[in-house]
Amino acid sequence: MAETQEQTPFTSGFVALVGRPSVGKSTLLNACLGEKVAITSPVAQTTRRRLRAVVNTPTSQLVIVDTPGLHKPKDALGKELNRVALGELADVDAVAMLIDATKPVGRGDQWVANHVQASEAEYKLLVISKADIAAPEQVASQLEAARQLADFDDELVLSATEGFNVDSFVALVSKHLPEGPKWFPDDMDIDATPEDLVAEFVREKVLLNMRQEIPHSVGVICDDIEWGKHDHASVTATILVERESQKGMVIGKGGRMIKRIGSEARADIERLLGAKSVFLDLSVRVQPQWRRDANEIRRLGYQADE
Repeated sequence: MAETQEQTPFTSGFVALVGRPSVGKSTLLNACLGEKVAITSPVAQTTRRRLRAVVNTPTSQLVIVDTPGLHKPKDALGKELNRVALGELADVDAVAMLIDATKPVGRGDQWVANHVQASEAEYKLLVISKADIAAPEQVASQLEAARQLADFDDELVLSATEGFNVDSFVALVSKHLPEGPKWFPDDMDIDATPEDLVAEFVREKVLLNMRQEIPHSVGVICDDIEWGKHDHASVTATILVERESQKGMVIGKGGRMIKRIGSEARADIERLLGAKSVFLDLSVRVQPQWRRDANEIRRLGYQADE
């Protein structure tokens, strides 16, 4: 009698990426998905929306949840971002805690690790990120320090920008997900709307061009996406700032800064929409202390799910 070959079980589930700000969570999500959907910058609080990306392999469906960086909040927005991130720990199958290979492990990492330890997720993975810009001895030191933070089931060193061990991350997490059917259809890659992503791409360009001036005071709303003939699209978006002086900086002398922001964002938006060309109309509005206004935070889509 011929031997029957044992089939590899199909696994599916959710993994949350958590860690302090700017440890590389969004870069890892983009690398796993193979395209840019999450914005990145060296500025803390870059990620404000929870974003889910669906990664399919022949034997698994991995839903990666990118969360805002956990930090000491200074306003209502900061508190809400922490609530978003911590809320994801309550409803995932796995948690990956990222530690930047280039920055000393500190009290902030311990605070995050305490929440990871308390999570009911079945699988907890320690990830040392940004290995491409750290010396081997630096990575080894980070690993040793990070092991003391919590009881992790596995550990992995990777570089999302170089693609080093990204496939290993997907394989390792998929291996520890529960057996089960797919949660989402094959043609679904993210759970964000085009309007959400347009707003984020515009905000990313503000952060990258105005890193020191107003990063935390900026919010963006995509007001409308309108399609014309021959795959051309018109997009309108509003950049929110808290002070009149900030509005002047975003616009820039002779409108140069806002033109630069629009030009850089347009390339991402054309790719996102699959448009041959995009006309992007940006305006700037002053909304004093919007980061302390729960209604404004909700309107911008930065609140946690109830």
